[in-house]
Amino acid sequence: MQDNPVPLFDLKRQYSKIREEVRAAFDEVLDSQMMIGGAKVAEIEEKIAKYLNVKAAVAVSSGTDALLAALMAKGIYRSPLDTDNAGEVIVPAFTFFATAGCVWRAGAVPVFADIEEDSFNMSAESLEKAITPRTKAIMPVHLFGQCANMDAIMEVANRHGIPVIEDCAQAIGASRKGVKAGAFGLCGCLSFFPTKNLGGFGDGGMVVTNDESFAEEVARVRNHGMQPKYFHRSVGGNFRLDALQAAGLLKKLPHLDSWHEARRANAAFYDAAFACEPKILTPKIARENYSVYNQYVVRVPNRDKCLQELRARGVNCEIYYPLPLHKQECFAKLGYKDGDFPVAERVAADCMALPIFPELEKSELEKVARELKAVVSGM
Repeated sequence: MQDNPVPLFDLKRQYSKIREEVRAAFDEVLDSQMMIGGAKVAEIEEKIAKYLNVKAAVAVSSGTDALLAALMAKGIYRSPLDTDNAGEVIVPAFTFFATAGCVWRAGAVPVFADIEEDSFNMSAESLEKAITPRTKAIMPVHLFGQCANMDAIMEVANRHGIPVIEDCAQAIGASRKGVKAGAFGLCGCLSFFPTKNLGGFGDGGMVVTNDESFAEEVARVRNHGMQPKYFHRSVGGNFRLDALQAAGLLKKLPHLDSWHEARRANAAFYDAAFACEPKILTPKIARENYSVYNQYVVRVPNRDKCLQELRARGVNCEIYYPLPLHKQECFAKLGYKDGDFPVAERVAADCMALPIFPELEKSELEKVARELKAVVSGM
C-alpha cells in the first residue's frame, strides 16, 4: 500500500487550528456591513507597519496591485495623452511575472538584471550595468523568503539617485542585519495570496514605507486617484482591500512568527538530510539574513525528469520558475536573447521547490528527503 502523497501546500491544516476565531471575525464584518475600508483595514495597516518597523502601510487588493500602485504613486505611469514613455525600471530576470508585468502595465519598460547564483536575488553588479539615463526605479525581489543583498543594491541606487521599490511578496518578516524586507528602499510591496507565509482568504496586498507623504499618495492612487471625494487630479485604480480580508489577516498575524520558525525547522531538516548529496544543491542563506522560506528551492540534475519521478512517488513539487522573464513571449520586442542572463537561465533550468509549509509532519519530511535522494541517485 502506497503512503499518502505529500502535498506542496495544505491550507486546510492551518485553517483547522484557527477556524473558529476567523469565522467569528468574518461574522463581525458581515454584521457591520462595512465591507470596504473601515476599522479592520486600518487596524491591519497599523499592525503590519508595527511588525515591520515602518512608519506607514497602505492595504491594497493584491501584491500585484501593490507594485502597480507604488509605481503610479511615484509618477512612473504613462497616460494615453503622454508622448514620452515613463522610462525604465530594472527588475531581476528570474522572478514571478508580476514584477515585470506591473512595470509594463504602468507604461514603463522593464529592464532586466541577472541574479546571484547562491541567493537567486538581483545581482548588484548586473544592476549597475543596466542603469541608463532613463532609469526611473529599481525593483529588487526578496525571492523565496530571503532578502536580496540590499547593502549593495542600495549603494548603487543611492549613488545614482534612483528610488527602490522592493517586491516583498514572498518575504514578509524576512530580514537582513535586523532590517525587515520592505524597510530598505522607498517602499516595500507585500502579497497576501493564500499560499504566502501570511496568506489571506483570497487576494490582498500592502505597500509599506517610511515616507508618510508617499503613503498618502499610494492611498489616493488605490481609490481612483480621488481626494477629496469625487475630485481626481490624476487617474488611479480600484486597489482597495476588502474588510473581510483584513479581518482574516488580523487573526493570522499573531501566528506568523511561529509559522516562520516551523518553516525554518523544516528547512533545517532538509539541509541536514541533503548535506552529503552533491547532486542536490540546497538553498544558500547569507549569514546576515533571516529567511522565512516561502519556498525551499533546490537545484538538481535533469530537473524535469526528477520532478516527474518525484510526483509519481507521491511527493508534490513545483517549478518556480521555468522560464526567465527576458525569454517570455510577451517581452520579445525588448530584444533580449539566450545567454543575456546566464545565471537566471541556469537556475530556471534546474530549480525545483519542495514542500515546506509549517504543518508538515515529520514522516512527510522524511518521505520527501528519502524519495528525492533515491531519484537523484539514478540521475
